[in-house]
Amino acid sequence: MEIFQYTFMLKAFLAGTLIAAIASSLGMFVVVKRFSMLSDALAHISLLGVAIGFLTSIAPNYSSIAFTLLASWVIEYLRQNNKLYSDSILSIFLSGSLALAIIIVSASASFNTSLFDYLFGSIVAIDDTDIMIIVLLGLICTVTLYANFQRFLYIAFDEESAKASGINTKLLNYLLISLVSVVISVSIKIVGALLIGAMMIIPAIIAMQFSQNFKSSVVYAIIISIVSVILGLFISYYASLPSGATIVVLLLFFFMISLVFKRKQY
Repeated sequence: MEIFQYTFMLKAFLAGTLIAAIASSLGMFVVVKRFSMLSDALAHISLLGVAIGFLTSIAPNYSSIAFTLLASWVIEYLRQNNKLYSDSILSIFLSGSLALAIIIVSASASFNTSLFDYLFGSIVAIDDTDIMIIVLLGLICTVTLYANFQRFLYIAFDEESAKASGINTKLLNYLLISLVSVVISVSIKIVGALLIGAMMIIPAIIAMQFSQNFKSSVVYAIIISIVSVILGLFISYYASLPSGATIVVLLLFFFMISLVFKRKQY
């Protein structure tokens, strides 16, 4: 096929499927913890990290990861040690980081175009370094989730009981939010800060409507996400559409179909 003759498309398929698998599996825990707004908040914080990277001549990938990771720890600290609701904390960080990013962009128009790529994503513009980072991230996430799956599951469904049983819930929550923040930081260049939240949350919501247990939900979410990426890349290539937006529209389409089929079951 013509599409597979281009190296940049092969890289797009590899990076896209890896990100799809990682983001959707972590998204399951985020949804169960009723922390869905976290992905959007961290995406905007990551965008601020990119802007700071451009402003200080630091590689945007690294500044984004460092800044988002630090912010995620602050968010988790506030969530655990303040009486503020989680959504309130996330709203503050989301709005504040976006406002600061806009100010930085306005102050230095020289990197407006580059920041635009991170805002909406450019999956076909990834390089070998991006691939290496994504593969390494995939290995780290896979090993971490496999080693702590039951404990992550326990704190997601009933954190108080998990704490009472002797599980170090504080450490696990920091570990989970760290994984989510790094995944989002790496993904915004590919999917876009405005769209990565949908890629993390929608597959999980669809999967949970049809699966009988959490493990099968994770598998379904990964499959749905990967299928959406593959179909989205094909459609975006042949129809000359933005790849990230096409993938998210497909996920929304699958979500609408899932609602129809779910209603017919009753």
